[in-house]
Amino acid sequence: ENADGKYISPFHDIPLFARSKEDKEIPAKRAKTTGSEVLFNMIVEVPRWSNAKMEIATEEPLNPIKHDTKKGKLRYVANIFPHKGYIWNYGALPQTWEDPNHTDNLTGCCGDNDPIDVCEIGSKVRSSGEIVQVKVLGVLGLVDEGETDWKIIAISADDPEAQKIHGKYFYIDDVKKHKPGYLEATIDWFQLYKVPDGKPENHFAFNGEFKNKDFAVEIIKSTHEHWKALLHKKIDGGSIKCTNILVSGSPFCCSEEDARSIVQSAPAFMNGDPVSPEVDSWYFFPK
Repeated sequence: ENADGKYISPFHDIPLFARSKEDKEIPAKRAKTTGSEVLFNMIVEVPRWSNAKMEIATEEPLNPIKHDTKKGKLRYVANIFPHKGYIWNYGALPQTWEDPNHTDNLTGCCGDNDPIDVCEIGSKVRSSGEIVQVKVLGVLGLVDEGETDWKIIAISADDPEAQKIHGKYFYIDDVKKHKPGYLEATIDWFQLYKVPDGKPENHFAFNGEFKNKDFAVEIIKSTHEHWKALLHKKIDGGSIKCTNILVSGSPFCCSEEDARSIVQSAPAFMNGDPVSPEVDSWYFFPK
């Protein structure tokens, strides 16, 4: 639910750009800034140090956050020594989409059919479903099983260390200064996290070099344009569910009553009931 108590899609109905307090329009007419920086909304899927692979269910109506499954089993990431679970608050930017039919000129690979991923490196452990306003610092180009899978590096705008990272173009250099070893650990984690499942090591675009903030923002804008084309039926999204209640002009826009019906017809545990041991997955809609 949003602040008005309406059921919404975290994929489609949460604005990409953080709104100023005076702006109630969706999409936002004025983006919130800190200094000269535009802030983005991040949806937290996986809290730092946890292992359950939670993610926005792009192929289900209203796209609840769901514990992902494979071959009927819940998915967890292994602990890659010396790390415990995910080493950042991990999530996605709403209103972005890495188009699987679009070949990225930079990586030579198509998109992974998901919202763009975010690694939030602030000091606070967040909660699944939490919406965090983040300052973008850079981006890592992961090539995951032949697909382009950008990883945005960001920090919560209210984190005590956010103001220390202020270089005009090279925020990544400030990350190295104030959080030594974190970026190297990020490379190590993404390269190896699928190996315990019997898969090969992942590879990176640009030989694993982190690109700067401006580069990252351009990637975000590009995936936002792909999302807009998807929501306005200019391209075929295949099995992606585009149901929303707030995207003006979208042919997939539904009424508040329809959204309520979708939620109420879902399994009971979606609405806050305890999960029984027999249930093989669970969902919730972030507030």
